[in-house]
Amino acid sequence: MRISELHNRTSRLNYYCASTAERLDSQVYLNTNMRNSFLVAICFVIFTATLAHSAKAHLVTLGPWIKVKLFLGPEADRVEDMRIRSLNVDGRSREFTIDQPHDVTDRVFVVRRAYRMNDALTSRPDWKWQRDGWLLVDRSSGRVSRINLPDFDPFYSVVSWFRDYAAYCGVTDGQKLYAVVAQLGQRKPVLRAPLGDAKAGDNPDSECKAPVWQKQPVRVTFEPLNGQKRSFSVRGRSNEPEPTEEQGEQKEGESSNNCSEHGSAGEISSRSRNCAWPPVRRTGSWRTHGPGRPFPIGD
Repeated sequence: MRISELHNRTSRLNYYCASTAERLDSQVYLNTNMRNSFLVAICFVIFTATLAHSAKAHLVTLGPWIKVKLFLGPEADRVEDMRIRSLNVDGRSREFTIDQPHDVTDRVFVVRRAYRMNDALTSRPDWKWQRDGWLLVDRSSGRVSRINLPDFDPFYSVVSWFRDYAAYCGVTDGQKLYAVVAQLGQRKPVLRAPLGDAKAGDNPDSECKAPVWQKQPVRVTFEPLNGQKRSFSVRGRSNEPEPTEEQGEQKEGESSNNCSEHGSAGEISSRSRNCAWPPVRRTGSWRTHGPGRPFPIGD
């Protein structure tokens, strides 16, 4: 601006407005750049934290053994000692467990659960320890989920593990005893064969001894306390179980059972057949096949 124009009021006003607008433009430009840089920095921090959280290794440990009381009998007047220990994930207790864990894979293992139940009729709690089912634990993700074992009875059933198979004597609501082999990740059992009537005694683990596994071929032997030994060959699919809340449904028309029954001593092998009894009724009629077993006619 020339000196002669300083005495002109209009020229001075125009100069002032132009200078102010130039300063505002420069400030807005700087603020926009700063805002963009700040947003980029925030996104980078969030992305880095997400990657660090997903790649975090979880620490799964079992605590020291603690001796507690297990009350037995209809009146809970008998007491047995039971050892429990805590299942810890990243230093925090998630569940209480009993017995020894079984390693299914290098990152997945199963262990039996224990819990406390309030046995009081008043507002003052009376905690008593109870035995429960089994848990599936993933060491890599730290996830702990319950396993659904068909016909499993926490009081009477004794589970023997082999690979991802669980063999035990199941007890139904009708007090019937079944030889059951369940596979992790499968909703239907690989084997379910009747063993007779259950005794329903007052002692725990009083229906069957622990089933005994054999290899090459894979075979499991059940020995009910009120019956004879029965052996079954098991041929199933092998896959790595995933600890999910709900185990996958089996596809329609796909058989989950692939087993054959052997004699009491495991020497004489009968013909291979589907061992999951009773079968699901579809359309058509039924007739008796063998000793009281239903066999479908038509579809």
